[in-house]
Amino acid sequence: QVQLKESGGGLVQAGDSLRLSCAASGRTFSNYGMGWFRQAPGKEREFVAAISWSGGSTYYADSVKGRFTISRFNAVNTVYLRMNSLKPEDTAVYYCAADLNRVPSTSPHEYDYWGQGTQVTVSS
Repeated sequence: QVQLKESGGGLVQAGDSLRLSCAASGRTFSNYGMGWFRQAPGKEREFVAAISWSGGSTYYADSVKGRFTISRFNAVNTVYLRMNSLKPEDTAVYYCAADLNRVPSTSPHEYDYWGQGTQVTVSS
């Protein structure tokens, strides 16, 4: 079992930055890949970013590439999502998820554990 807890969401203005955190507990954190997804009202959950077990490989959706950065600090069992130059279309509930494969997928169906989500709202 893996328990995930997101934090760091909030209400910001367009152009601002936020850093989301996801604290994991349970299985050895460094044994699995991690991902961030988001879901806006009336839309399907979509891939945002993912990172391999070691942090050596990262993956991004085209819509966030160059603005968002995913990272992990295995010593404290935490994955981060740094979001710069936020846009109103980034407004969504952001979820972190654990993929028990060391190299994570971009498909939400491949993830094994999910957090409860944190709301990010970007005003124009």
